[in-house]
Amino acid sequence: MDILPAIDLLGGRCVRLFQGDYDQAETFYDDPAIAAAQWLNAGTRWLHLVDLDGAKAGELTNLPAIEAIAQAAQPKGVSIQVGGGVRSRDRISQLLDLGVSRVIVGTVAVEQPDKVANWCSEFPGQVVIGIDARDGNVATRGWLETSTIRAVDLAKKAEAWQAAAIVYTDISRDGTMTGPNKPALREMAEAVDVPVIASGGISSVTDLLSLLAIESVGVTGAIIGKALYSGAIDLKEAMQAVGPGRLQDVPLDLDSSTFA
Repeated sequence: MDILPAIDLLGGRCVRLFQGDYDQAETFYDDPAIAAAQWLNAGTRWLHLVDLDGAKAGELTNLPAIEAIAQAAQPKGVSIQVGGGVRSRDRISQLLDLGVSRVIVGTVAVEQPDKVANWCSEFPGQVVIGIDARDGNVATRGWLETSTIRAVDLAKKAEAWQAAAIVYTDISRDGTMTGPNKPALREMAEAVDVPVIASGGISSVTDLLSLLAIESVGVTGAIIGKALYSGAIDLKEAMQAVGPGRLQDVPLDLDSSTFA
């Protein structure tokens, strides 16, 4: 199972929200490059970046930070997926040109599904569908609005589009460190033949080990945010616990100056 450290960008800073509430943002680093260097040094294979400003505004606004992190990660062989405000074909192409491996789309998958189907076809293996659920329904526009579309129904569309993966976030668990919503994750993974990445609530290595029980049905990764920043989870230990042999031999030579 892949572990994806999360770097959430708000106003140029690395933050974590509580249940998606922008008014409850906790800043961990004024410079997100420091967070990226920390996870790269630990040997991560993936980074998960979200432009929170972009998710609300409908347009990426933290592009300089994303570009800097992508440039530092690429020589290390680390893959990056980016979401938040990606609502056009040109923006997907731009991010991929910067060295981003996969681009996450959410709101547009609800509002303009035909476009997303075309993007999945044009960029095979590089478009991920972000499904953020509140009480089982898909939330959009930075989680500020809730649609009438059920999360599982959108997952089935993602399967038809041959999306690279689904990132499933239970908003009620996000930033709470109360554990992932395993029943919902199992339901989604069993409903579709698309890799599902768990997001929201993961607070301990025990939570990660519990996800291994549903790895066989398609839950192939876990995004960790607050638990890493608070020290509740050590990234190296987490990777060793759920993915033997996954830890890379990465030189510990990075600092924030790498991104200058």
